[in-house]
Amino acid sequence: MANKLDITPIGEWGFFTLPRPMVIAGPCSAESREQVLETAAGLCEFGIHVFRAGIWKPRTHPGSFEGVGTPGLRWLQEVKETFGMKVCTEVASEKHVHECIKYGVDMLWIGARTSANPFLMQEIADALEGTDIPVLVKNPVNPDLDLWIGALERLNRRGVRKLGVIHRGFSTYQKMAYRNDPGWRIAIELRTRYPELPFFADPSHMGGDRKYIQELSQRAMDLGLDGLMIESHCNPAVALSDAKQQLTPSALKELLEEKIVVRDSDTDLRAYRENIDQLRARIDVIDENLLFALKSRMDVSRRIGQYKKEHNISIIQATRWDEILTGMVVRGREYALDEDFIKALFNLIHEESVRIQDNVLTED
Repeated sequence: MANKLDITPIGEWGFFTLPRPMVIAGPCSAESREQVLETAAGLCEFGIHVFRAGIWKPRTHPGSFEGVGTPGLRWLQEVKETFGMKVCTEVASEKHVHECIKYGVDMLWIGARTSANPFLMQEIADALEGTDIPVLVKNPVNPDLDLWIGALERLNRRGVRKLGVIHRGFSTYQKMAYRNDPGWRIAIELRTRYPELPFFADPSHMGGDRKYIQELSQRAMDLGLDGLMIESHCNPAVALSDAKQQLTPSALKELLEEKIVVRDSDTDLRAYRENIDQLRARIDVIDENLLFALKSRMDVSRRIGQYKKEHNISIIQATRWDEILTGMVVRGREYALDEDFIKALFNLIHEESVRIQDNVLTED
C-alpha cells in the first residue's frame, strides 16, 4: 500500500491556466542572455506562462558544456521582469537550491540522475524545508517505481506540498527509435497510485529527436496526463546541448494549437455513461474469471509440487518451461496479443508456480 502524499492541487499554485495541456517550455540550456530572452519572447507571444532553462547541466563526460551556472539565473530574473513569466530550472544539490532561492526562481525540477540518488534527494529535501517552491521530480534513469516514489516521499516529508512529476522515459540498452524507453506502464502505475499528483510528460528527452515530439505528446494526452515539458530554442541548429530535440517557438505553437488532440478526462453524456458502464461491468466479470483461473492453476501447481516431492524431482524444468512460453507467444499472436505482454505475464505466473512448489518441498 503506497504512503499517501500531502499534495497542494496544482490549480492553487498560480502557475498554469486550464484547459490541458499545461505547458512548460524553454531551451535545454540557458546559453546567453540574448538566447534566453529571444526564446522567452517567442514563447510568451502565444501564451506560454512557464519558462524553463537548464542552468547546471549534468553531462556524462567532463569538458562538455555543463551550463553557464549561477550567472544564468540573472537572465531568468530578466525573463520574469520583462515578460511576467514564471521561471524554473533543474537542481541537483543543496547549493543549487540555495542559489535558486536567492535569485527568485519560481519552480524547480529534479533530473533523472538525481532522483535515482537517495542521498542527493535527502540533501535537496532538507534544503527546501520551510520554503513554498513547487518541485517536479523526473523519473529515475532506471525503471524503478519505488525509487521514484521514495524521492517524492523525501520531499513531501520536508513539507514540499506543491509537488508533481515529469515522465521522461528510461535509459535502455535496447535498440529503439526513441532516445529513452517510454515505459508508459510505470507512468500509468504511478498515476494510478497517486491520482492527485500533477503529471507532466517530457517528450523532448523521451524521443531525443523533434520528429517524435508530436506522437509522444499525443500519447501523453491520450493517457490523461496533465501537461508537457518541451524544449524550445530560438535557433536549435546552434544549441550547445540537445540541439536535435528542440523546437522553435513557432513550431511549438503549431504543435500545441494545430496538431495535439486533448482528450476529455470524463463526460456526463448519458449515452457514453451507459455504454462505458456496461463495458466496465463486463471487464469486472472477466477479471473475476481470471482470478478464479489463476487460483485453479496454482492449485494444480501445488499438486505438481507434492508429486515432485514424493518422487524426489527438482522444481525447475527449464526445457519444458521454454516450450510452454514459446507456445503461449504463438497462441498470443493468434489473439493479437503483444509478445512482450505475454512473456511478462506468463513469466510472473511461472515464478509464482515455482514459489508454491518450493513451499511444498520445504513443508514438513
